[in-house]
Amino acid sequence: MLTSVIDEVPKSAHLTWTHVGIGLLFLLLDASLSVFFQLGLSASIITAALRCIVQLSVMGLVLQKVFESDNPWAVAGITCLLILLGTTETVFNKSKRRFSHMFPIVLLSMTSSAIPVSILGTRFAMGYDPFWAPAAYIPVLGMLCGNTISAIVVSTTSVLRDVKDNRDKVEMYLAFGGSRMEACKPIVTEALRLALTPTLNQMSVIGLISIPGMMTGAILGGSSVEQAAKLQMVIMFLISAATALAAIMATALACTIVIDNEQRIREERITDSRVALGILRDRISGAVAGGLKRLRLKRGADQSDRVLG
Repeated sequence: MLTSVIDEVPKSAHLTWTHVGIGLLFLLLDASLSVFFQLGLSASIITAALRCIVQLSVMGLVLQKVFESDNPWAVAGITCLLILLGTTETVFNKSKRRFSHMFPIVLLSMTSSAIPVSILGTRFAMGYDPFWAPAAYIPVLGMLCGNTISAIVVSTTSVLRDVKDNRDKVEMYLAFGGSRMEACKPIVTEALRLALTPTLNQMSVIGLISIPGMMTGAILGGSSVEQAAKLQMVIMFLISAATALAAIMATALACTIVIDNEQRIREERITDSRVALGILRDRISGAVAGGLKRLRLKRGADQSDRVLG
């Protein structure tokens, strides 16, 4: 009797937009808390939910085509797109503090960490041949990019904050002949500890307290619990390696920017995100105002020419 009941249970449910709408209703709790406690997050919640729906819908359409094509060039294109979008998100949306040349540094950090780890992981740790098998490589790369974003943001924000707050200590190191790497070593050490702590905490409680998303997805997709658990182990180890590489590279390069070759602290190279947005807004406003002024002058000159003509 029990066996027959189990056999009748569907292995996986076919989700429709109705199910998504029902899931969206759970955000009403967040919105209610925001209104009740006057958190001012209602707009952010709505924006985040809309971005989630649109981005995942577009990703689903694009990845479906890539999976069906089984083309390495399509996989390479998705790889470049994920890295560029991750870099943009890190620099312009997530980072509260920025520094000069941050975009190429973050781009290099993500490229040098997420791509090699995902290639080696899918080929050897997960046993896929070729490594670029779309159904394996792209999800792994996406998870690595998401985690490296967090690691880079936490580590660079910590470095930039500590360089400004502990400027006297850094200058003392430099005054006694220390290199910029020696002066920044305590700051970098603390930044890396902060960046790697979330991943280490997650590995500590995984399987005991929480069931992670990758394992849940594999189980819902029909994989055995044993295989899903092994897959999650591999993914966590890959994430740990990628976040460490990205954080180390980003913090080291950030130190070379805020302390120049002459062993001087260049605090003017550090900007607050709100200040950077204000500068960008002023530049755009200035460009628009200048364009309108030139347009008015041109029209005035044309009218004068017609009158004189």
